[in-house]
Amino acid sequence: MPESTAGPFDLTIPLIPILPFLAFWVTLFWGKQVRHRAAVGAIVISTLLALSFPVRMLFSHGESFPLSGYFLWALVGSLRMPMGYYVDQLSAITLAMVTVVVTMIQIYSIGYMHGDKRYPLFFAYLSLFSAGMLGLVIADNILLFYACWEIMGLCSYLLIGFWYERSSAMRAAKKAFMVTRVGDVLFFFGWLMLFVNTGSIQFSEMFARLNQMTGDQLTVAALLLFGGAVGKSAQFPLHIWLPDAMEGPTPVSALIHAATMVAAGVFLVGRTYPVFSQADPLALLVVSAIGVFTALMAAVIGVLQNDIKRVLAYSTVSQLGYMMMALGIGGYTAGLFHLITHAFFKALLFLGSGSVIHGTGTQDMMQMGGLRHKMPYTFWTFMIGTLALAGIPPLAGFWSKDEILLSAFHSHSAAGPLVFYGGLIGAFLTAFYMTRLLILTFFGSPRDEHIHAHESPFVMTVPLMALAAMTVLIGLAILTGMFHFSHYVRFEGIEEHQFSLGMAALSSLVALAGIGAGILMYTRLSGLRYALVGIRPLYVLIKNKFYWDEVMYTVFVLPLFAVNRATFRFDQYVIDMLVNLVGWLTVQLSRMNELVDRYVVDGLVNLAGYLPKGLGYTVRYVQTGVVQTYLLIVFLGTLLIFGGIYMWLIR
Repeated sequence: MPESTAGPFDLTIPLIPILPFLAFWVTLFWGKQVRHRAAVGAIVISTLLALSFPVRMLFSHGESFPLSGYFLWALVGSLRMPMGYYVDQLSAITLAMVTVVVTMIQIYSIGYMHGDKRYPLFFAYLSLFSAGMLGLVIADNILLFYACWEIMGLCSYLLIGFWYERSSAMRAAKKAFMVTRVGDVLFFFGWLMLFVNTGSIQFSEMFARLNQMTGDQLTVAALLLFGGAVGKSAQFPLHIWLPDAMEGPTPVSALIHAATMVAAGVFLVGRTYPVFSQADPLALLVVSAIGVFTALMAAVIGVLQNDIKRVLAYSTVSQLGYMMMALGIGGYTAGLFHLITHAFFKALLFLGSGSVIHGTGTQDMMQMGGLRHKMPYTFWTFMIGTLALAGIPPLAGFWSKDEILLSAFHSHSAAGPLVFYGGLIGAFLTAFYMTRLLILTFFGSPRDEHIHAHESPFVMTVPLMALAAMTVLIGLAILTGMFHFSHYVRFEGIEEHQFSLGMAALSSLVALAGIGAGILMYTRLSGLRYALVGIRPLYVLIKNKFYWDEVMYTVFVLPLFAVNRATFRFDQYVIDMLVNLVGWLTVQLSRMNELVDRYVVDGLVNLAGYLPKGLGYTVRYVQTGVVQTYLLIVFLGTLLIFGGIYMWLIR
């Protein structure tokens, strides 16, 4: 019977990830019959179940949480290994976000993937990906969390390389799998270290026993856990896989960049924050430093990208850096709030870019222009997503970004000033490159006369409108005081700061300055843009993404290839030579054994047979059956005997 730590075991909670998991198998085996229906139906039901938790949380003011229950999964000696769910306020909001966004993505995919030869398989992979993320969110123990973490790693490989006929997609899938694997290994050793020192895999018991670990052990464990987040959430230096993930279908990009893969890394830091808070301050300092560097580096790179999806990809890397730097300075609520709001408008932007690609047949913004008249639904929804990402009030992105800056301003961390000023610079760059994207794509006149753009079908534009509406409604709910994220998701011991009109004005002015600079540079003062291009070394450096891919290839991949070649030669000329020598000696010994067997053993056996046979041939001549012959033999024998006696006597 299931055991529970907080009331009876609620089967509806595990159903949220189980339904997409079952849809994966149904679609995998009966895809031609069910097509997308099983996948979409399962995630819709999961969404309805998940939305009940935020509603319950709002009406009970969060007092009905957490919800937890478990059953005994394994008993190893005296070690009990339970398996169950844990839904607190953070999990409740994250469940609602993931299911809603995934539902919109799957509905959108019906139109986007129409006609693809592996159409059902695509929805099967989406269902498994969704099940992994939902299972991770409700996991009450680190083992289940890690299992779901690995499911997402597998699905990212399958979906990024879904069009594996293209060599670029195949290479991008392998790159994503291998780079994130580095973080996965670090994460594995981190949770293993916690398990060994606390004796439990359950989060609640593990966190309660952290006092059994020394400060150094906690710091090492925290940094190892953060290594896993660096891989999944594409933080420097493991960020290089995320832009290449654009080789997958656009719904995959939206799924990875908004609701699942990259969100899992930030959620990991949030879920294991007790480890970071009790570790040496160095651990959180590393988190904030890497977050700031990632946010600014990716924002700068995004300024010169011409592929519409790659601009959004580097935007995601930058925004993930925002979340990490907030968590690193103690802005627990701010960082996780940005995770939730970012999911909606980033999914909107990626699906909007997919609508543009579907309508134009290209991803190159330099070939676009003037699409606002031909694709009005896509344009207006994309405009809302852009303003939200830029941090324009009262949209959702404004509130979460403002809270990050406010937390940095009041932070007592050594990295507080770095995060604050880095956040302002990042906000300016974000508004600038998104304005650039908007102008190059939707304004002006078409720059390629061969492109005949058209609006996407309603099955694609309706999810855009729904996500745009949610982005607006979340912002309005916060503006009117209907919802305060900090009332529900907060970390004990961390002070939450009240809304500051001055900080809001500052962040809004920075965002407007970025938008204004983008408008001037790409409309009125285009000559300035070309003048900046004239700073050739800097332009080339940014255009080539600071050569991080080349650096990583030189520092890690080439030495690995060299080691592989050396081990191949060692295997070929040493191991294989020894194996071949042993084989040759065995053959020679076998031949010698054959000779001994043939000429010695068989010879003796044959001799033993030939002697009686030869003797028989000889003796048979005296056995003639003639009496005269026998008398002659007796006579000759008698003579021989007497002759012998005579010779003996005369001697």
